[in-house]
Amino acid sequence: MDTLEQGRCENCIIRQLNSLKALSKSELKAISDSKTTKSIKKGDTIFTEGENLNGVFCVRNGVTKLSKLSANGKDQIVKLAKKGEVLGQRSVIANQKTNLAAIALKDMEVCFIPKHKLNESINNNIEFTKEILLKMTDELKFANDMIMDLSQKTVKQRVAQILLYLNNSFDKDDEGFIGLYLTRNDISDIVGTAKEACIRTLTELKNEGFIFTQGKRIKILKPKSLLHFINGI
Repeated sequence: MDTLEQGRCENCIIRQLNSLKALSKSELKAISDSKTTKSIKKGDTIFTEGENLNGVFCVRNGVTKLSKLSANGKDQIVKLAKKGEVLGQRSVIANQKTNLAAIALKDMEVCFIPKHKLNESINNNIEFTKEILLKMTDELKFANDMIMDLSQKTVKQRVAQILLYLNNSFDKDDEGFIGLYLTRNDISDIVGTAKEACIRTLTELKNEGFIFTQGKRIKILKPKSLLHFINGI
């Protein structure tokens, strides 16, 4: 199968990672005929906070950060979206402006699916609608858990938690370092603390033997011990 055929929705294995898996082959063909594939460079914006979207973005490759600008002008990263995830789904379905911005952390390839095609499938396929509702429920739980963590866990526990999440969610390089390289500023924006506090905490975790760092590269040395620390055991 050539690259063009692999890129069609009905042949794409990535749909198994999201709500598109509930669509029939004919529905997938219709979406594939209407979609456009876009290449996004690292650091480029996919959409901004407060934007009206005319469709959703399905991530084929790469990683994006979803962030919200706080009242004091600091970005709060609320999620990292990787291959298989659909961006902008809630805003498009609710016909609301986006409440988050999406910026590429790595070079990306995304498929843009027009709003009218998404709505057609929602109106005609109840299983697809159920899958979307389940995904939104998961996202709501994730947001609630994040709020609880920010209020109950220490900065050190939150930094450890995001490192363990990255270690479990992304590939490693040949030396065992986490394949997604985040800046110290990005980590502090996820954790909800100052960059200086984040750097100090990473140094503490390194000195305690939990992690090893080399520039932006981070390797988890004791994942089980790190999990116990996060859970206060």
